[in-house]
Amino acid sequence: MVRGKTVALREVGFAMEPGKITGLIGPSGSGKTTLIRAIVGAQEITGGTLRVLGLPAGSGALRRRIGYVTQTPAVYPDLTARQNLLYFASILGVARSEVGRVLKVVDMERLESQLVSTMSGGQQARVSLAVALLGEPALLVLDEPTVGLDPVLRKHLWQLFRQLADEGRSLLISSHVMDEAEQCSDLLLLRDGAVLNFSSKSALLARTGTGTVHDAFLALAEGAE
Repeated sequence: MVRGKTVALREVGFAMEPGKITGLIGPSGSGKTTLIRAIVGAQEITGGTLRVLGLPAGSGALRRRIGYVTQTPAVYPDLTARQNLLYFASILGVARSEVGRVLKVVDMERLESQLVSTMSGGQQARVSLAVALLGEPALLVLDEPTVGLDPVLRKHLWQLFRQLADEGRSLLISSHVMDEAEQCSDLLLLRDGAVLNFSSKSALLARTGTGTVHDAFLALAEGAE
């Protein structure tokens, strides 16, 4: 897959399962964001095949079935949390009643009338996540959703991610923080646009004979050099 004049991804193959949290792990420049953009239909695929929920990536029918959270909160700062959600609900064609449900899920009911521009970074991140949850999507794609957040909020968000997976959703969560990778059931490790590993966390540790994802990644990366 080419982005600009650079081959961003090559020989990337994997298949996610429902009800699993798949960690997309790799350093900056490894191809994580390009892969995410391809999955949600925002990146042209120049070679190979990518199917999402049984359909070609970018298909119009996927719009309501995928929730996408970008690195920077993609909400309007001059609107309140509720106004943002009502706007996106109208675009997606989902019921207005969905707004109250997702505000409750992300624990933002008490701040629903507050302008997003006056919220903390963590609060804005939760509004963005609420937008992604509209319509109860089968797949959630989150691009470094906890970057810059304090440890307490990160803990609460991961509790929410596990709850969503328990409900049968598939979650793909990118990160370059290895301690977050420890909380994922499956791991897709990228380096220089290529897959180092795609397996369960337990299988990865067994394959490398290591005790942590950090050490496993280093073992695979050094072995590929």
